[in-house]
Amino acid sequence: QVQLVESGGGLVQAGGSLRLSCTASRIIFSTMGWYRQAPGNQRELVATVTITGSTNYADSVKGRFTISRDNAKNMMYLQMNSLKPEDTAVYYCNASFRSVPYWGQGPQVTVSS
Repeated sequence: QVQLVESGGGLVQAGGSLRLSCTASRIIFSTMGWYRQAPGNQRELVATVTITGSTNYADSVKGRFTISRDNAKNMMYLQMNSLKPEDTAVYYCNASFRSVPYWGQGPQVTVSS
C-alpha cells in the first residue's frame, strides 16, 4: 500500500523556522510536493520537487521555504524559515502515481505573532 507519512510541524513564533519531512513507501514518485490549507481557505500548492531536483514555489513562500528530497531514502523535506502568521495551516505531503493522488496526514503548523 502506498503511504505518505509526515513528521514535523508544531507551534513557532513569527520569524522562526520549522522543518517538515515526508516519507514515501513502496513507490519513488517522479514529482512530490507540499500543499497547505488554512481554515476557511482552499488547499493551495506550496512547492514541488522532481526526482531530478527541479523545484517550483508559490510566490508567497519564495525565498523563505526550501523543498528538497533524498531519493535514496524516498523522503522529501520542507524547510520553512522566516515564518509568518499567514503561514499557519495544515501542511500536506502530496504525490501522484498513475493519476492517483496520495496525501499525507497533514501536520499542523501554527505561527504566532
